[in-house]
Amino acid sequence: MMSISALQNVHEKGLFGDHENKNDDSLIKVSECKNLVIFQIVQYKNSSILIKDINIDGLNLKDEALSISCNNDTRVLWCGPKNWLLVSSKKELLKSIYTSFKDSDFAITDLSHSRAIIELEGDNSKEILKKGCPFNFNELKKNNCVNSVFNGITITIDMIEDNPNKIRLFALRSFGESLHHSVTDACLEFGYKAL
Repeated sequence: MMSISALQNVHEKGLFGDHENKNDDSLIKVSECKNLVIFQIVQYKNSSILIKDINIDGLNLKDEALSISCNNDTRVLWCGPKNWLLVSSKKELLKSIYTSFKDSDFAITDLSHSRAIIELEGDNSKEILKKGCPFNFNELKKNNCVNSVFNGITITIDMIEDNPNKIRLFALRSFGESLHHSVTDACLEFGYKAL
């Protein structure tokens, strides 16, 4: 089965907005992340398993607001009490996930094809998000995540790097095009390069 990109009809490569006479490093980079596996992991209330005993791709689940466990291939985002989003470039994690999490203790849902993922990179990335999101981005640090909205679209924000800022935005696939239009419109003021 061939995977069809959530943004294939709207994401065009090139330079846009106020990019003239600007250094390429000062432009915001906007790209679509593809070919990632995404799983929602929810621990049942009646589960007696301790999450500190669970290890997936060398990572433990953290039960702390805004926290992320990560390595070079995999990121586990805290989405709420006993609720995590696992994002990885390793397709082979599928077997490991289903053996690590028992059906009697966890609900595991494959969300890989149900999300649009936009990545922003550049010093002004947080300024873009401030235009449509009520969260205080001055508080967002490397390896933090938060659920919020951007111009009315529910998103998950993953702060990957802070020098320069590198941020992933996850939205339902059906809102992907609208989110892309909102984000790129907010980028026009600074100029952006679509990769």
